[in-house]
Amino acid sequence: MKPCASLSLDLDNAWSYLKIHGGTSWQTFPSYLDRVVPRVLDFLAQRDLTITVFVVGQDAALEKNRESLASIARAGHDIGNHSFDHEPWIAHAGYRAVRDELGRAHAAIADATGREPRGFRGPGFATSSTLLDALVDSGYVYDASHLPTFIGPLSRWYYFRHADLSPAERQERHALFGHCTDGFKRNAAHLIRTSRGTIVEIPVTTMPVLRTPIHCSYLLYLDALSPRLADAYFAFSLSLCRIAGVEPSLLLHPLDFMGGDDGLDELRFFPGMTVPANRKIETVSRFIAMYQHRYHVGTMIDHAQRALQAAGPATGDAGLSIGDVV
Repeated sequence: MKPCASLSLDLDNAWSYLKIHGGTSWQTFPSYLDRVVPRVLDFLAQRDLTITVFVVGQDAALEKNRESLASIARAGHDIGNHSFDHEPWIAHAGYRAVRDELGRAHAAIADATGREPRGFRGPGFATSSTLLDALVDSGYVYDASHLPTFIGPLSRWYYFRHADLSPAERQERHALFGHCTDGFKRNAAHLIRTSRGTIVEIPVTTMPVLRTPIHCSYLLYLDALSPRLADAYFAFSLSLCRIAGVEPSLLLHPLDFMGGDDGLDELRFFPGMTVPANRKIETVSRFIAMYQHRYHVGTMIDHAQRALQAAGPATGDAGLSIGDVV
């Protein structure tokens, strides 16, 4: 039998990218969910894939997005919490502010989709001990916010190289995509014991040893340089995961399914946004086919359940058990 792996989509909207990049155009909450969600659902249905979709609470709170979000749940996909305001600086907030952010997002997402989120991913891979405490107290089973790579600062520089940000705004965003030391963090799902209890941590998998990213947006960037390089890089990464005993968790973004022909001129700072959408989707399809060839691909909550089963009695007196995820 094939080993297991997970696949997720961070459903970042147009406004959330613009907000982090700077400026004020995000304040009207421009959305492309009505276009990208049907594409993603069709893509997944054609490949018989059920995944986890991390939804932003602010999108769930807006009437114009409710049908798109409800359609994700109707298609049978798992729903996760991606914060309410999509601000990576949530990692620096105090406990009460974080708990309020999680609660507002949870309520809006559950109301729009009919599904209670059981997992969380911080925007921009934001994480902190305070955030983990708040997740445990909120009854969440897993966190998926870690990106264990050394190149976070390089990614941050690339993302903001043309951004018009004040010194204060740059300081606010200084932890986006993490720090060099994140490359030393664990790359496989594991349990974290906090002061409030235990939670499963499922990192966004990076290449074992080198710890460079392997999520689809990064693969698309490599593909623009050389499709052969991208294929070899991804295949080698998955082979290393097998050798290292890492059950991979692969990440998708909406812009992996959108391109230069979608009229998103404000998002041209994002890599690959000059490539036609159909070509990007074909490329993503190639990577997902490689992934499915090697693994049985499922949701993040399934991944969390396997981590709990592997840990056995390691959950101790924290109260977290397999029953929390079934």
